[in-house]
Amino acid sequence: MKKKILSVIGLLAAGALTLSMAACSGGDDSASGSDGGATESSKIVLGADDGTEEHWTILKDKLAEEGIELEVRTISDGVQLNQGVQDGELDVNLFQHLIFLSQFNVNNGGTLVPVGATAVYPLAIYSEKYSAVEDLPEGATVAVPNNPTNLARALLNLQRAGLVELKDGGNSLSTPEDIVSSKVEVLPVDANQTVTALKDGSAQAAIVNNTQAQKGGLGDDLIIFKEDLDDPELAPYINAFVVREDQKDDPRWAKLLEAYHSPEVEASVTELNQGNLQFKGDWSAEDLQAELADLEEQLRATQ
Repeated sequence: MKKKILSVIGLLAAGALTLSMAACSGGDDSASGSDGGATESSKIVLGADDGTEEHWTILKDKLAEEGIELEVRTISDGVQLNQGVQDGELDVNLFQHLIFLSQFNVNNGGTLVPVGATAVYPLAIYSEKYSAVEDLPEGATVAVPNNPTNLARALLNLQRAGLVELKDGGNSLSTPEDIVSSKVEVLPVDANQTVTALKDGSAQAAIVNNTQAQKGGLGDDLIIFKEDLDDPELAPYINAFVVREDQKDDPRWAKLLEAYHSPEVEASVTELNQGNLQFKGDWSAEDLQAELADLEEQLRATQ
């Protein structure tokens, strides 16, 4: 696997990691032995940021057939989702890609690892006024998410779309200061405001993540540029099930992955995301963990 991309998360704002670390309530202690080693349990407590979606119900039913009870807890904050696994209040979580995970581990002394891939989601350019990137006029404003995880990725997308040129070709540590020439004005905003900037006219185009596009009612017909999800350089953005390192060999994860990648669950996830994703079930836990280690090494080198 190519591992060319550098981690963006060295730019992480310090304030992002000062969010409340309040632990989730009441995990299932049977998931871990007294010595911290992996033991098989008939219950999995999973943390997610979208625990009410239909695919979780389907997944619960699939696992029940294997004799495993799945409890899904919805937690909106990513740091709390990871801290819950780190502290043993959660067995596993699913909400993040490898870059975000490496950010948590390096900046919080975490020992979390991926044990199975789910999918990679696009970061697309949307416009309600123009139907093609080439139609954007000189000086048009393009809103981009300002969180470090997606900012550099957004700038690289603008470069691929021919709208900006980045210093030395850019990398996943790039910031707006690295723009050496540009056809457009780049407007960093909170990720939650990318759709708003598009709709209120303060931007003629916007780079919007899949979740915000769904919430904002942006259809595929408004996409004027989309990443190639087959690009191996998007490996750091693969989403994964994540557990504590001393639990990585628990046999439940293989059953969880098999159930998640069943036709029924994948169909539900595909419908939820309007087809804007690519499943990555062919990635092994070992490949994911090697990718994570590489990202963490690169991040530490920037500190």
